[in-house]
Amino acid sequence: MFEKFTEKAVNVIVEAQNIAIYDHSDKVLAEHLLLALVKETKGFVAKIFKTYDITYERLAEEIYLSLNIEEADMNSAIPFSEDFKRILTNTMDLIEKSGNPTVHYEHLVLAAINDKHSKISEYLEHLDFDIEKSRPLIEKLVQRKVKKDFHPELDENKEQEVNLTQETDSLFDNEKSSKIFERAVSKLSTSNYEILGTEQIISSILEDKDSDLAKILADFGITNEIFEEKLSHIDSRQAEYEGRQIVFTPNAFIAMSLALQTAKELGSSEVLPEHMILGLLKTKKGVAYNIFKELNINDDDLAHGIIKPIEKQMPETLTILRLAKQEARRIGRGVVGTEMFLLGIIGEATGIGAVVLNELEINIRDARIIVERIIGYGNEYFENEMVFTKRAKRVLETAWEYAKKQNKTKIESSDLLYAITTEPDSLAMQALEQLGTDVVEIREGIKKHIAKA
Repeated sequence: MFEKFTEKAVNVIVEAQNIAIYDHSDKVLAEHLLLALVKETKGFVAKIFKTYDITYERLAEEIYLSLNIEEADMNSAIPFSEDFKRILTNTMDLIEKSGNPTVHYEHLVLAAINDKHSKISEYLEHLDFDIEKSRPLIEKLVQRKVKKDFHPELDENKEQEVNLTQETDSLFDNEKSSKIFERAVSKLSTSNYEILGTEQIISSILEDKDSDLAKILADFGITNEIFEEKLSHIDSRQAEYEGRQIVFTPNAFIAMSLALQTAKELGSSEVLPEHMILGLLKTKKGVAYNIFKELNINDDDLAHGIIKPIEKQMPETLTILRLAKQEARRIGRGVVGTEMFLLGIIGEATGIGAVVLNELEINIRDARIIVERIIGYGNEYFENEMVFTKRAKRVLETAWEYAKKQNKTKIESSDLLYAITTEPDSLAMQALEQLGTDVVEIREGIKKHIAKA
C-alpha cells in the first residue's frame, strides 16, 4: 500500500506512529493520524488549518482530554487501529476515483475529515473548524493532483542574464528621466570618473527636491544633503564593478535594466525616476545602495512607499497583473504565465481588452475552466515567490513596445491582449482558441475599439 504514498504522505504515517510510541499506546489511533496531519501538513491545507487556528498544541489538548490510551508492550510492533485502517482504505479509494497514481497528504486529510466512525470530526468541530466549508476546498486540491505538477511554460523560465550591451535609449526617453540623465552626466563630468554609476543617478533624483519622489525618499531619511555627505566619504567605486566597463557601471546598468522591467510590471511605457529607485532596491548592490544601507533603509518599506502612489492611479496593466497573480494563487500556482494574463484582462473588466473579449462571449467563469483544464492545479504558491514565465515576460515586452509605438504613457489592456496574439503557441492563445475565438477576431476587435476611443 505505502509504495503509492508520496514522501510527504509517508512522513505523516511515520509521524503518527512516532506520536503513538510517545504516548505508549498499544495502537496507532485515528487521533494520532489527525495530530500528525496537523503537524506535518504544508501548503494550502496548512493555510486552511491556520485560518481556524488549528495548531498541534490546541488539538493535542483537545484530544487528550477525552482519550484513554491503553499502555503498549514496547517490545512489539504497534499495529494500526481499526479506525486508522479504515481511513487508509478510504484514502486508497479516493485516489482510485480521482485517477491519481499516488497518495498525497491532501488525500489523507480528506479521508480523515470524511470519516464518520472515528472522533476526528468531533475534535475539529470542538475547535470551531468548519468541515463543511473546508471539505470542497480540500476536494479541489485532491483533484489538482491529477493535473501536471509543474507549469507547462516553466521549463522556459530560466532567468536570462542581463545583456550589458543592450540598447539603453528607452531608459531616458521621457522628460523626467531625460533631465535626471542630463544632471547625472553633468555630475560625472565634474568628477574623476568616466562611467555613470548608481550614485550619480540617485544624486540626480534627489536634487529635484520638489518632486513627489524626492519627498517620499526624504520621509525615509534620504535627502540630497545626507546622500552627498555619505558620498563624500566614499573613496572607492569597487562596489560598482562586477563586470566589464560600458557607458554605465555594470551594477548601474543592471539597476536600470531592472527599472525597465519594473516599469512594465507597473503598467508604464516609460521608465520614470520611481522605477529607477525600485530597480536599485532590486539589485542590492552598488555605491548608492550601500549608502541606503548605511542609513538603515528597509528595502520593502521604501518600495511600498514608492509603489503606493502609483497604485492609487490604478493603471490598467498593474491591475491586470495583480489579478493575474491572484488567479495563479487561486489554483495553487507560484508561476504566472500568459494564461493568467488572459484571466487578469477579463477580470479587470473595464479596459478595451476585456470589452473585446466580452463581445466575443468570453467570460471569466468559462476562461477559468479552460485554463484549469490546460495547466491543472498545484500547491506551490504558499511557500514560493510568484514569478513570471519567460513567455509571459516576452508578452509584457511586446505590450510595452506596442504602447510606445502609439505614444502612450501607460500599457493598456488592449496592448497586453494584442501582445498575447503575437504568441500563437502560448497557453493564453490555446485557451482563447478553445473558447472559440482566434487572432483575427481579437485584433479586429482591438482595432475597432481603439478607433472609437
